[in-house]
Amino acid sequence: MQNLTLYLYTSLPFIIVVLLCLLMVIGAGVGMVRPRWLAYGYMLVFFLMNSTSYGSLSTISSPGIYTRGSGMLLFPLLFWMMLAFWCCARVSATFQGYPAPPCNLRSWFLAWFLLLIGHLAVGLFADVKLQDILAVSGFSNVIWMAPLISLLLLCFRTREDAIELSRFIMLAGLGRAMFGLARWAAFGGDPNNVYANMNAIKIKLTFFDINDSLLCTVAFAIAAVNLFQIVKTQRSAFWRLVEWATLGATAICVVLSYRRSAWIGFVLAFLIIMMRFPMRRRIHMMALGAPVVGAGLLYAALKRLGQTKGAGHGLSSLFFDMQSHRFGAESERVMELKFALADFISHPFTGIGTWGRYTGYQQISWQANPDGGLFLHSGVLHIALKAGLPGLILLGGTIWAFCVFARRALRTVSPEVLGLATAGAAGLAFMLPDLLVGTPFPQVRTTQMLAICLALPYVAMAVCRAQSAVEVAAERKKRHHVKLVPAQVAVRG
Repeated sequence: MQNLTLYLYTSLPFIIVVLLCLLMVIGAGVGMVRPRWLAYGYMLVFFLMNSTSYGSLSTISSPGIYTRGSGMLLFPLLFWMMLAFWCCARVSATFQGYPAPPCNLRSWFLAWFLLLIGHLAVGLFADVKLQDILAVSGFSNVIWMAPLISLLLLCFRTREDAIELSRFIMLAGLGRAMFGLARWAAFGGDPNNVYANMNAIKIKLTFFDINDSLLCTVAFAIAAVNLFQIVKTQRSAFWRLVEWATLGATAICVVLSYRRSAWIGFVLAFLIIMMRFPMRRRIHMMALGAPVVGAGLLYAALKRLGQTKGAGHGLSSLFFDMQSHRFGAESERVMELKFALADFISHPFTGIGTWGRYTGYQQISWQANPDGGLFLHSGVLHIALKAGLPGLILLGGTIWAFCVFARRALRTVSPEVLGLATAGAAGLAFMLPDLLVGTPFPQVRTTQMLAICLALPYVAMAVCRAQSAVEVAAERKKRHHVKLVPAQVAVRG
């Protein structure tokens, strides 16, 4: 028995390698036939797994799934898995003769890649470590958004695929919201509660991670458009019930997150959703929905600010920690932005490099760690600081290209996939406050969630164009058959 145990432990590494090889073969086979199944599994990781432990009282921390493998592989293992999934989807599309769907973001992401190559060349010439140049604290996460967008465009090719994707996102959002609400009601809410644990604000919240609120908002958009659009689509009573449950649960979950960026972003997303309806329907929705959402946000804001020391009064109290005349930890947000802005002004065309740290970061309390000076609370200023004016131009151009395409998609896609296209635009609108005063680009989960939002209007437009092409081909074939039959009859006569 002892020898058997010894043999088992000795051969365990080889068994693991063999199992991994079998899984790779099975995954490649599935990816060739049903590539969207791999995409579902990949997205599910980002939908359901938290990406931060900030604000938790736990003293034990372990490497998360979003950083695992980045030490040896330069990038997280998840990125390399996604790249493998993309290769499977690309080969599958090539064998089936599936043309590349339209996407006006390709040139912008190519420019991002070339900009990173430029920083890589300069950094290596300056004896900077390759790991530091390509670290997520720069803007390498932006480049990894491109293969995920391409993966989704390759995987979801038909109208049925797009409807399935919208339902998948809606169910994921509903499940995540129900989990957050149940934990909030029975188990004290999210343990990563920076307000209660570090700021002595006696509140409990659903999710501190902004990405959970983003998922809820995207699911809310799909449900709202499906329920209230003028052109009704055929759905079973079960899916209508799911849509109503999603509408209520996700909205409550965002309100109880007690994050100002989530509240403001949800209002912006709600405005995007409202624009999908005619004026009369907007008035009805505003009369019914706005008072409920507004009352909930007002109650949550008063509850949070009422327990925050020094928050002040009125609307300005929502931004109490951004007031530069304050002293202590609250004013460090402004100090951080001032230090970073000063470095950007000193290096406007080149930035400080993907590996650079801004001057004066040692005076910021939360920068007292090995990653100090590598990030700051403004996504826009982060890009400006790291990449200079070229990075700002690329950031603005990428957003502009998406907005142009999304506007056209929202006007032309079919009612079945209108919710999917609207969800992408609403998700980007939701993230605007975080882009301004948050830390989106150094975070793997946030950038990949942004990529999913960016891809949704393109998926909706692609499947509609593919459906139109099929219908046109069928109509031409029908007309050709009708013309051919009389000619054949005449010949026989």
